[in-house]
Amino acid sequence: MHQMYQAKHLSRSAFIPIRNLNYHVRVWGEPGPGKTPLVLLHGWMDVAASFQFMVDALQQDHFVIAPDWRGFGLTQSGGVDTFWFPDYLADLDALLDLFAPGMQVNLVGHSMGGNVAMLYAGIRPERIFRLINLEGFGMPATVPEQAPGRFTHWLDEVKHFHKGAMKLKTYDSLQAVALRLMKTNRRLGADKAHWLASHWAAETTPGQWTILGEAAHKISNAQLYRVEEVLAIYRCISAPMLMVEAQDDSLAYWFKGKFTLQQHRERMQSVAKLELVVVPDCGHMLHHDQPQSVAALMESFLVGGHPKV
Repeated sequence: MHQMYQAKHLSRSAFIPIRNLNYHVRVWGEPGPGKTPLVLLHGWMDVAASFQFMVDALQQDHFVIAPDWRGFGLTQSGGVDTFWFPDYLADLDALLDLFAPGMQVNLVGHSMGGNVAMLYAGIRPERIFRLINLEGFGMPATVPEQAPGRFTHWLDEVKHFHKGAMKLKTYDSLQAVALRLMKTNRRLGADKAHWLASHWAAETTPGQWTILGEAAHKISNAQLYRVEEVLAIYRCISAPMLMVEAQDDSLAYWFKGKFTLQQHRERMQSVAKLELVVVPDCGHMLHHDQPQSVAALMESFLVGGHPKV
């Protein structure tokens, strides 16, 4: 077994009732006078613990709140067969009512969490003091004519799911999970990979490690991604926003020209107060690859500076 990463700031776990689910939330630090809560939202097939390296790199004293989204990590979904995007918004709304009632928060989201953060900041603009999006890009534009096919595809996937045809891969050891994480991210060191693996997966039966994410997350969204609606929400964002991109172009890799970095940046022009920074030598998991740089950018922005790498 390789040397495992040693966390500098230990989190504590809280299980709280949110919308009939027992939500798992990681908390670092303590609330206090004059402290704006820092809320971290993880991405698809990830967990709240994924932010540990970035939290360790923060130089100031923060009260940090990071939920495991429904059906990820230690938050169960209640057995659903489809995950609906608006549920993340309602879950976040309830979370903020519990942890920061009547207060503004600094909201940070990575990937899918970045998309949730931006939509929430446009829907509840009064709740957000600063908004930070780490590699949360949205989806390719759609046209109404795609709707019939999309619904057909969704119905077929739900059937496949209930026939047991959508299982997540299992691994025979924690080491195998760590190697899988390193294969996905070539910059991830063995020490961090082993630490992440211990939070990203669990030994469900002796000698069998399973990723802490429900298989139903693989089912496609039945509804189209409607860009015009998304941009209308972006135009309602009143908080200053920092868009942080990795030097590696994830969009080119994922969408092969169907949705480009240039199109993403055009969409970002709908946000009134936007700063954009590109972090060198990192990929989509930039908070794993360059946690010090990302933490420094965040803290500079949160106190009203102009972040530079």
